[in-house]
Amino acid sequence: MKIYSVFDEEFKDYGRPAKADYSKLLELLKQTECPEGVVYRPSIKEFEELEVKRFLEINMYGGMPIQVGYCNGHNCTLNALEYHKSSEINVGPTDCILVLGKMQDIVEGTYDTSKAKAFLLPAGFAVEIYATTLHYAPWGVDGKGFQIAIILPKGTNYEKPEGAECPLLWGSNKWLIAHPDSNEAKNGAFPGLKGENLTLNK
Repeated sequence: MKIYSVFDEEFKDYGRPAKADYSKLLELLKQTECPEGVVYRPSIKEFEELEVKRFLEINMYGGMPIQVGYCNGHNCTLNALEYHKSSEINVGPTDCILVLGKMQDIVEGTYDTSKAKAFLLPAGFAVEIYATTLHYAPWGVDGKGFQIAIILPKGTNYEKPEGAECPLLWGSNKWLIAHPDSNEAKNGAFPGLKGENLTLNK
């Protein structure tokens, strides 16, 4: 698949730059684990003690409390797409590739993976991913691992609330659509991704 850049015109439907001083956050992020698989930590105390957290709470989230965590590892397969009822900020010390889609293209809980687009996010550049943008764990570049901060409203991506009726609701403020061939689907996520389970190698 073609890989665009977050600086290309095509990205404007999915997100925008999120300007702030992330230098101290990136330094701390460099010190975190980068496993062969993928690890996600929704909230890191040391990250949330930085001045940039308060700046983003005020200027990007209008005073709402936020959490600052990370997603690190090695990945080159789509496997699933998720969305939140809120924007997400991504920034990291490594290049990575974001595979994105549009919530508007979900039809009765299914999404055609041929509609997804890939965007290169360069190291040190931060983007706001809109609430209507489907996304998931990034892909590494040239076989390398990735490290990326994940900034969201506080409480996102924790346990699924009791009494939820929507089959896509997988956690707090987390709606997930999995590919039938993925571990996510095998673990009970709704298998609504139709078409190829996209990989970077292809």
